[in-house]
Amino acid sequence: MNSDPIVIVGMGIEAPGGVETLPDFWSALASGRELISPFPRDRDWPLDELFALGRLEGWAPVRDAGGFLDGATEFDAQFFGITPREAVAMDPQQRVAMRVAWRALEHAGLNPGLLDGDSAGVWMGVSTVEYGPRVGSVNEYSGYRATGTALGAVAGRISHGLGLIGPSISVDTACASSLTAVHQAASAIRAGECEWALAGGVCVMGSPGAFYEFSKNNALATDGHCRSYAADPTGTLWAEGAGVIVLERQSRAKALGHRIYGQLLGSRVNHNGSGAPIAVPSASAQQRLIEDTVAAAGISADDIGLIEGHGTGTAVGDPLELTALAATYGNPDRTDGPLLGSVKSNTGHAQAASGMLGLIKVLLCGAHGAIAPSLWADAPNTEIDWDATSLRLAAELTDWAPRADGLRYAAVSSFGVAGTNAHAIVGLPVLEETNHG
Repeated sequence: MNSDPIVIVGMGIEAPGGVETLPDFWSALASGRELISPFPRDRDWPLDELFALGRLEGWAPVRDAGGFLDGATEFDAQFFGITPREAVAMDPQQRVAMRVAWRALEHAGLNPGLLDGDSAGVWMGVSTVEYGPRVGSVNEYSGYRATGTALGAVAGRISHGLGLIGPSISVDTACASSLTAVHQAASAIRAGECEWALAGGVCVMGSPGAFYEFSKNNALATDGHCRSYAADPTGTLWAEGAGVIVLERQSRAKALGHRIYGQLLGSRVNHNGSGAPIAVPSASAQQRLIEDTVAAAGISADDIGLIEGHGTGTAVGDPLELTALAATYGNPDRTDGPLLGSVKSNTGHAQAASGMLGLIKVLLCGAHGAIAPSLWADAPNTEIDWDATSLRLAAELTDWAPRADGLRYAAVSSFGVAGTNAHAIVGLPVLEETNHG
């Protein structure tokens, strides 16, 4: 195990259901609360057409449900030194990312207003959404749309607003984006490109396009719930969210007196390769990824007590993922097999931010010494033989004791629709206090 690992010293969150603080997020997770709501009515989306898609031949119904951010349309432009017109032209993902990054810095005990000229890096997972008028048209926001629509501006806005001069990179590996961003940020710190970094992911839907796509593909939840790993998955349910963490080496954290919430022991990224259609997951690729990450972390797969899986709630994806997890973490000889869950069962599928919401869930579980329940876990998916594996779904809030070395170990997965897969293993120290907001 690395003697000076990369550690996580701060977090910021924005999740569906009005969640904007870590205590609020933990309260929702610990109580097993679903954070799904009706579609927003203030975005000028064609809801009548959307809800009628199920009447078309070959299309599945779209329910009036999703994991939407309450404050996605709100932004204090003056606070961040941005003019009102430029702020409106900016992709909301830029706005949400800026304020969540600010929260993560404050949680780490850093003053965001005193970072101008610091060489810290920023890596943000984000994917394209349809926001605002076409760039190729004349409108009152012309002149602001180049930066307003560029994915690179999500990380760039954070760096610019804080005055950071280190690497600033937006990462798009679809639903694996935020964990890929964490992997790249940690690699850059290890390589000496920067001493510390912000890493995270954001998703705010500029249009309901994802609902149209998965309605046509018959992979959208038909009942308005994301039933991760359940026996009766009805499809995935789209959501929004944002999460940012602060990363640095353990030696730096201790020297500066920063509280350590987790050690990033290992992370890896791979691709499914050819064979099946590009959007179809690969159990063999996921298994290779997990094995490589465990080797990089320098621990045994049997040390893992919590797995925060991808868990899209689809009839194709969940069984393939469970197959890979059973082959790697499901040692049938274990009597204390790992508990498995997915934050998507609470929030829906937050796309480019989904892996980060899962990672922050894991960090909060470690901080509170308890594993939060995963919803819809009372009847597990029947496509795998649960009697032949030590994997179990986390059906209730469960005390989580550290191992003999004083750490709890957890794994987080995130898989992208274009075939990119990301996995991370974290070691979670015992914290003296339980108020970690």
